Amino acid sequence: MTPTLPSLLAVFAHPDDESLAAGGLLARHSASGASTAVVTATWAEGTGRAGELAEAVRILGAGEPRLLGYADARVPESAPGAARFRDAPLDEVVGRLVAHIREFRPEIVVTHDPYGNLSGHPDHVHAHRVTVLAVTAAGWGRLYPEAGEPWETGALWFATHPESAVRALGREMLLRPGREVFAVPDAWVSAVVDVGPWVERKLEAVMAHRSEVARGALPGRLAALPARARARAVATEWYIRQDVMVTGPRSGLTL
Repeated sequence: MTPTLPSLLAVFAHPDDESLAAGGLLARHSASGASTAVVTATWAEGTGRAGELAEAVRILGAGEPRLLGYADARVPESAPGAARFRDAPLDEVVGRLVAHIREFRPEIVVTHDPYGNLSGHPDHVHAHRVTVLAVTAAGWGRLYPEAGEPWETGALWFATHPESAVRALGREMLLRPGREVFAVPDAWVSAVVDVGPWVERKLEAVMAHRSEVARGALPGRLAALPARARARAVATEWYIRQDVMVTGPRSGLTL
């Protein structure tokens, strides 16, 4: 019997980030019986991509989506009438995420790396910053007291891509031509996770983002690959560990 893994909260900028960057990890933890959840910074309830997100999160076993409700930096109709994620008051955004952390009480939080993953998308970079602040603030009881009882997360992990993976997979598959690639030196990677046993579920979640498949974004480029190449492209995930200032035993947690 597979031992139960630590509870896991994933925080990402857009619908599909959770499946592409950490879908295998989410599926693995869920399959072990661990509690898993996903917070997404952009796209509001009732929009098309929010519906796709709900399907993807269900496939990964992570319950219902948790939406912060801000607009994508490049798609104002993603949250009609709401501020762009990067433009919203920082204190407000951090407070909303603190409330989710304190309510869910995860042992591990996963988010974008400081570069914003391969594309360097400004929403990804901002999601990283907000998550680091919120994970720290969640453990300090006098910060955001209205957001619930304090909670100290045991470990913070950043989804990333090492330079060797970019060379092996090919930048043309990962990003559109002419885009800068924000990979990291291999030595920076703390954990290389083989998610092969959960790759079919991960790919099913990626393909649930049908609008991204249709417009030729990364889910669409994956969909165009032969089945074996598609599975190989997503069968490994890479993470960098960031220490969290906590006092309890959870600080020793690994993926």
